[in-house]
Amino acid sequence: MRLRARAVARREFVVAAAILLDSYGRVLLVGNDWQGFGNVRYTLPGGVVERGESTLAALVREVKEETGLALTKIKYLAYAVHIEDVQRNDRAVSFAFAAAYAGLLNPRDPDGFIVEARFFPVEEVEQLIPIAPLREPLANYLRDRQSGRFYSYAGWDGRGLEQV
Repeated sequence: MRLRARAVARREFVVAAAILLDSYGRVLLVGNDWQGFGNVRYTLPGGVVERGESTLAALVREVKEETGLALTKIKYLAYAVHIEDVQRNDRAVSFAFAAAYAGLLNPRDPDGFIVEARFFPVEEVEQLIPIAPLREPLANYLRDRQSGRFYSYAGWDGRGLEQV
């Protein structure tokens, strides 16, 4: 009897994230506990664009859910990231927008993944965000504020980086 390998469903998703700075120039990050084991990973506030939802509508919704803040203006696209991870059978496209906000931090994530939302000095970003495709584009943007870059990775571990 010959066994067949089970095909793993391909995961494809689009993500919208916000770069929010406070009056001191600190950047807002949210602490995610995706697996529920207390392993908190920091990211920009944002999330997956749902079927039938526009990218900008998802951005507004996700920021409100994860931080309690209301976006008052989406200024511009800061950068975009494409991850094509053949080993994990994943494709992700992420858009990070510079935005303005109003309100007080009060996370109410309906998924229960967000355990913290707070502003961090930009110098700490590289130590706080462990995943290269999430860390490197943000660190570059915060360092020089040059918008419009595109990053392409061959894996979530940061391999195969191409930058435009």
